[in-house]
Amino acid sequence: MFGGMFLIIAVAGLATLSAGGLAYAFLFGRIQTENRVNQRLGLVTGPSEGGARVRGGIDAVKRRKNISDTLKELDEKQRARAKRSNSPPLSLRIEQAGLAWSKRTFWVVSAICGAVVLIGVFLTTKILWGAVVLGIAAFLGMPRWYVNFRRKRRFKKFLHVFADAMDVIVRGVKAGLPLNDCIKIISNEAAEPVKSEFKTIIETQAMGVPLPEAVAKLPERIPVPEASFFAIVVSIQARAGGNLSEALGNLSRVLRERKRMKGKIVAMSGEAKASAAIIGALPGIVMVLVYITSPGYMSLLFSTELGHVIIGFSAVWMSLGVFVMKKMINFDY
Repeated sequence: MFGGMFLIIAVAGLATLSAGGLAYAFLFGRIQTENRVNQRLGLVTGPSEGGARVRGGIDAVKRRKNISDTLKELDEKQRARAKRSNSPPLSLRIEQAGLAWSKRTFWVVSAICGAVVLIGVFLTTKILWGAVVLGIAAFLGMPRWYVNFRRKRRFKKFLHVFADAMDVIVRGVKAGLPLNDCIKIISNEAAEPVKSEFKTIIETQAMGVPLPEAVAKLPERIPVPEASFFAIVVSIQARAGGNLSEALGNLSRVLRERKRMKGKIVAMSGEAKASAAIIGALPGIVMVLVYITSPGYMSLLFSTELGHVIIGFSAVWMSLGVFVMKKMINFDY
């Protein structure tokens, strides 16, 4: 009985193997074709996707390296520019003030101011040494004060218009205009001094200077952080690529936030500035009132040598006090 069961199992196994062999024989060609197709697809798609990923990784590394090198170079330029901006030469200060003076014109104006003050003080007080001191102070100080005043006022006007100019550039870039055309629009339609500064960029580029280098000269003429931000964004985009409209949009948002913060600081420091002005003007007002009520009491300061010395020391100490108060209420932002 065992032999009959074994024979049946053996026959069934042989039949199964035979059927499997026949099926494999009939399906071998199709299986081999599918394997070849898969191999070819692997050769076509697999390496290209891997190569794309590798190339994408290499491009990302190169882009990061370019951005890092650009930032290092710009940081070195910013440090050198900051050192120069602390004590710029006279010709650069005159240019930044928007004046068409030469050095010779500046010194002529200085001499005229010194001579007018010297003659006026001497004719008024008959004190020669006091007139000479005030004349020298006017010769050295009045034209420089005027240039610095015009320079700061021009920087404020630039910052007031610059954020709007960035918005125009962002809209133009989003609309598909090249950056050069957007800058030309600003140079034709913006208010001063942004108009003249961007026109200088266009003229510099027309002479063969690349746009990033032409824009990089803007912080030298207008040494404010906002101009440096714009130059950095343009330089990085030119070297490493990227979405220029998004970068300039972020820059415009930063400029408006800085402008809003400046307004808050000016409003908060207004009380301190008013108090400092009252304190600084109080001694002069008191002296005038006392002179009106008791002229004989105050005339000793102008008719005696000791009075002249007292007036001189008082003027020096009051100037130091005003200078200290000015430093205390002027906030860096």
